[in-house]
Amino acid sequence: MDSGNLAWYITATALVLFMTPGVAFFYGGLVKAKSVVSMMMMSFGAIALIGVLWILYGFNMGTVSPGEGNLIPGVLGNPFSDFGLTKLAEGSLGTQGDGLAGVAYGATFAIITVALISGAIADRAKFGAWMIFAAIWATIVYFPVAGWVWGFNDEGMTGWIGNLGGLLGLSTTTIDYAGGTAVHINAGAAALALALVLGKRIGFQKGIQKPHNVPLVLLGAAILWFGWFGFNGGAAATVGMDGLGLITINTLGATAAAILGWVIIEKVKDGKATSVGAASGAVAGLVAITPACYALAPGWALLLGLVAGVVCALAVELKWKLGFDDSLDVVGIHLVGGLIGTLYLGFFATGTGLFLGGNADQLIVQFLSAGAVLLYSFAVAWVLGTIIEKTIGFRVTNEDEIAGVDTVVHGEEGYKLADQIA
Repeated sequence: MDSGNLAWYITATALVLFMTPGVAFFYGGLVKAKSVVSMMMMSFGAIALIGVLWILYGFNMGTVSPGEGNLIPGVLGNPFSDFGLTKLAEGSLGTQGDGLAGVAYGATFAIITVALISGAIADRAKFGAWMIFAAIWATIVYFPVAGWVWGFNDEGMTGWIGNLGGLLGLSTTTIDYAGGTAVHINAGAAALALALVLGKRIGFQKGIQKPHNVPLVLLGAAILWFGWFGFNGGAAATVGMDGLGLITINTLGATAAAILGWVIIEKVKDGKATSVGAASGAVAGLVAITPACYALAPGWALLLGLVAGVVCALAVELKWKLGFDDSLDVVGIHLVGGLIGTLYLGFFATGTGLFLGGNADQLIVQFLSAGAVLLYSFAVAWVLGTIIEKTIGFRVTNEDEIAGVDTVVHGEEGYKLADQIA
C-alpha cells in the first residue's frame, strides 16, 4: 500500500467513524424529545465500548485464517493471540502502519453495527443493560461473524462464509463487499430479537409517536450518506484503488433511486411524500448497495436502489401488522434492505448472477450466507436479551418510560426551553 492508498484508508476510517454520530442524529430526531439524549448516548456508548474491545481482542477474533493462533480455523480466531495489539504495533514500527490502519478501519464497522441495533429499543431501554448487551453480543456475534465473512490470507478468503462456494464445490462464492451480511442482516436480526424481548412501548399503535425533530433526521441521513463513501470504498485502498469509481457511482445511484422508490410509495399510500420518508429511503438504498457496490453495473445498481426503496417502505409497516415494536424500523430498513442487497447479487452480480452468469451458484451461496448470519444473530441476541431482562432488567419501568428516559437514566434533557432558562 503506497502513501496515497494509505491516506485514503485513513480518510475512509474517519468517514465511517463519523457515520455513528450520524446514526445518533438520525435516530435521535426520530424519537420523542424526552428520549433524544438516551438514543444518542447508545450510539456514543457503542463508540467507546466497542472501540476498546476491538483493540483488546475483537480484531484477533476476526482473524480466522488457517494456522497457528486460531481456536477454530475459518470460524474463530484466538482473542488472546495478540491481546491489545502489542505484536502488531511492534511490527508496524518504522513502517506506514498498514496493518494498524486496517485494524482501525475494521473497528469503525464493529462500532456502527452495534449502534444500529439500538434503534429497535428506543424510548424504553436502560443504558447499563444496553452496554452489557453490546459488549457480549459484539464478542460472540459481530467479532466472529466479521471473520466468517472477511477473513483472508495471501491465498484468499478463509472465513467459512467468505469461502462458502469453495467449501460447497460451487463455481463462485459469497459476495459481501462491505457488510450486507456482517453488518446489516447481523444488526437487523439482533434488533428484531431485542424488540421482541423488551416488548411494546406504552401506547404502541400506528401514528401515535411522531419524530420530534425532522431536521435532525435529515442531518443524520446526510452524514450517513457522506460517510458511506468511505464505508463502501475504503477497502479499495488495499487493492490499489481497484473499482473505486464503480463503488462510488453505485453508492450514489442506488441511494438516489431508493429515495424515489420510497417517496413514490408514500405518495401512493398516504397522499404525501415526506422528508422523513426521503431520509429513510436514502438509508435503505445505502444498506442495499453495501454488499453489492463492487459487483453490479451502474444500471443494475439503480434498479437495486429502486427495489430497496419500494420494498423497505412497505416492510416498515409489518411491525403494525405483526405486533413487534421495532421503534425506528431497524428491521424494515437494515434487515430487509440487507437481505435485498445480498440476494439481489444472486441474480444480477456481474458475471456470476443467475441472469448474468448462467447458473444458480451465486444465488445459493448468497441465500445460505444471509440465512446463517440471520439465524445466528437472532438466536444469540434473543437469549442474551432475555437473560439480561430476567436478571438486572433491560427495560425501564412504565413510570420511567412515561416520565422520559433522558431524565430518569441520564439526568439530562435534550432541550432547555426559553421559558425555563430563568
